[in-house]
Amino acid sequence: MLLYLIRKMNDWDDCQSSLGVSFSQKSLLEQAFVHRSYLNENPTFALSSNERLEFLGDAILNFIVAERLYKEFADLPEGALTEIRASLVCRDTLADLASSLKLGDWLLLGQGEETSGGRSKPSNLANAMEALIGALYLEQGLARARRFILKQLKPRLEKTKAGRITPNYKALLQELIQGQQRPAPVYRLVEATGPDHNRQFTVEILVEGEALARGTGKSKKAAESQAARAAWERSRCNHGQTRLQA
Repeated sequence: MLLYLIRKMNDWDDCQSSLGVSFSQKSLLEQAFVHRSYLNENPTFALSSNERLEFLGDAILNFIVAERLYKEFADLPEGALTEIRASLVCRDTLADLASSLKLGDWLLLGQGEETSGGRSKPSNLANAMEALIGALYLEQGLARARRFILKQLKPRLEKTKAGRITPNYKALLQELIQGQQRPAPVYRLVEATGPDHNRQFTVEILVEGEALARGTGKSKKAAESQAARAAWERSRCNHGQTRLQA
């Protein structure tokens, strides 16, 4: 609570300066950092949580990234564009961006969430990043939100264009499965064949004992990535179903 009072006295000016943004509605900026746990312990607080802003920011982020990829990668088919976009807007990427901007320092958290390391939790950081985008859109419009998003993603977009970065399918699959309220996937080595200098590994993905997909590669890591890609791509084919199926 003391930390919040100090920030209130500063009127969030330090936050704006750190992020390179300027809000005429300071309460809108502040709301982007209000975690639900804070309201549970401070029910008379004037602002609501950042969840609605997060919802809006997610939609804007997906649109802006899709728009840029459509223009930058004119020769790529829809499937490849979808994979790149998913990697750029996934929780891990957003959490990394939020961490680099030190968004966790500004989160308003309940004591329980604070003591459990809530300022560094990837989900809290990613949500704050999306909420900030939503707030920026409401405050200054789509063009300003676009500039902010593309500035943060510029290094990753450049690496993607140069072919030095590919989608993290293990992270994408884990995020998908967690969204279905299922336990994290387990990667099981099925077999390793061939001589020592040319080994071939086969890995299977299991969720709640159910086999989702298999992958092969010259290392366990490569095989896991291939299996995760197969499972994630299958999920797009089954996007109308409620659960990822084998």
